[in-house]
Order: sequence, then C-alpha cells, then structure tokens
Amino acid sequence: MTARHLRGALLLAAAVPLAAATAAAALRAGHLKLYADRHRIEITARPRPGCPRCHGEGGWWTGGAFPEMEACGCWYDRRELRIRLLPIPAWNEPPF
Repeated sequence: MTARHLRGALLLAAAVPLAAATAAAALRAGHLKLYADRHRIEITARPRPGCPRCHGEGGWWTGGAFPEMEACGCWYDRRELRIRLLPIPAWNEPPF
C-alpha cells in the first residue's frame, strides 16, 4: 500500500465516525428517531421535550371508563420515512 492510499484510508476511517456523530446530532436536534436493520431504515418523529401542550410526553389521556391516549400535534402529524432494503423472507410454515 502506498503512502497516498494509506493516507486516504486513514482519512476515510476518521470521516465515517464523524459523519455518524453528525447524523446522530442532526436527528436529535430535529426530534427524530432512527431505526435500521437489514430489512429497512426508518426515520420517525419523536415528541418535542419542550412542548407546552404535552410536556414531552407525546400526548395525554382522555377520561372515561376506557381512557385513550390523545396524541399531541408536536409529533403525530409529521411525516416518517421508510426505506426498504431487503425483502423479508416468506414463512414456509405457520409460526406456531
């Protein structure tokens, strides 16, 4: 390996963690959550911690005999992004 290739490999090795840290900081600042596995990558919204309506909880419980959670507008009406990577394998037999 020549000195130029070695220098390029070292710069690349230093750039990847920096890019990952920058992406993580951008997701936190935008109140987004990243999920990735071999089948998909998902970026979804999270509740804002400083929201005056839900106080970062994401919603509130409505009263009644069967209470339900009402979602706050600080996160529930925001778009989410899903990128499908590999197809999920089909089951050959029932999972029970």
